[in-house]
Amino acid sequence: MRVLIAVPVYNEQESVDRVLGRILSYHGDVLAVDDGSTDGTSDVLLRRDDIYLIRHTRNMGYGRSLIDAFNFADCHGFDWVLTMDCDEQHEPGSIPDFLREIEADRADIISGSRYLAPRADNDLPPSDRRSINAVITEVLNDSLGLHLTDSFCGFKAHRTSAMMKLNLSESGYGFPLQFWPRAAFAGLRISEIPVRLIYNDPNRHFGGRLDDAAYRLRHYLSILGAEMTREPADYLACTCR
Repeated sequence: MRVLIAVPVYNEQESVDRVLGRILSYHGDVLAVDDGSTDGTSDVLLRRDDIYLIRHTRNMGYGRSLIDAFNFADCHGFDWVLTMDCDEQHEPGSIPDFLREIEADRADIISGSRYLAPRADNDLPPSDRRSINAVITEVLNDSLGLHLTDSFCGFKAHRTSAMMKLNLSESGYGFPLQFWPRAAFAGLRISEIPVRLIYNDPNRHFGGRLDDAAYRLRHYLSILGAEMTREPADYLACTCR
């Protein structure tokens, strides 16, 4: 199976070369999605000739970067997309674990979980992020019959053909609140594997009103509420864009 590792990037000038170098030491097909960086990240990426690159002329959001990665994979013949962040909070050493699960062919989504198995080297997450994750994960499990332990981890492997069925459109950080209901309604097979919990910068922010934890939770729940009222037939007839 052909696997693409997709890395959304936004203003990561200090870490992007280092992160991509480590990823490439494990796997050769890597796509960076530069989401309108303004700090010199774009110049760093343009100097590389060992990756695929998508550039947004303006910041379009984390979810949009993932959607573009899925479409790129579909149009270039990749069977799977493994997504990971560029802020050094996803450990490239876990890439072989995902590749083994992909080869086992038991799931359509292989989601990293920072809470599935306790680890001595885990960092402590900011309390608001952990509490919101716990609330949303419980709501998703109760509403959709899922068995997730970490609904917000971006370290995931996605079967490309399965993603093309979902007609995903949520462009921001609320992407998981559209992703999980549509995956459940489509009957996709979901598994989790443990990954390390890393928080190098507990002060890292979302931007704008999402930095307010109460507002962020309401925003996520509003997206989920809208998804739960949709009929699967409204979006499961998707074709490749």
